[in-house]
Amino acid sequence: MPQLTRQDLWSLESYSDKRNDFRRKVMAHKKNRRVSIGEHCRLYFEDQLTIQYQIQEMLRIEKIFEAKGIQEELDAYNPLIPTGSNLKATFMIEYDDPEERQRALEQLIGIETKIAINVEDFDPVYPFADEDLERENDHKTSAVHFLRFEFPDAVKSAILNGSDIKIGLDHPHYQVTPYALNQQVRDTLAKDLKS
Repeated sequence: MPQLTRQDLWSLESYSDKRNDFRRKVMAHKKNRRVSIGEHCRLYFEDQLTIQYQIQEMLRIEKIFEAKGIQEELDAYNPLIPTGSNLKATFMIEYDDPEERQRALEQLIGIETKIAINVEDFDPVYPFADEDLERENDHKTSAVHFLRFEFPDAVKSAILNGSDIKIGLDHPHYQVTPYALNQQVRDTLAKDLKS
């Protein structure tokens, strides 16, 4: 998928007029890009549209309208757009209770590297995590991580030819047996590999 440029974005004033309709469009688009891994972990697979929405929202919230600031947001978020050989996702650890979340984050150090995408009989594909900056320390992990699943050509071909995509997680304190994504999600993610 091509990277976003300033020409792909609306001014703050234009975005204010379009925001409600654009938000509805993006929320519908995201439905088939969300994957639950057990009860408390989610992958939100990103693409050009989800990242455009994120940038527009950041510009709106921060009231950024100068070229330099806009370019800084583009530089920060463009790396989250898949390039055709990979899938990119925001990984979130979600607990409603703050104390339970704190305990979980202390136990789940390294969880972001234990997510596996399985396709046919190929070796599992594990993500490159948090390439922009470190998001955990010796005491706890972060509730949010950014992941890149890079696929060998043979695995990519299998996905494009209709193979199931299975996702699992194998961490000592959080395990989910690999399961096949539903057809709509599978097909959505396969489109990211065609770009």
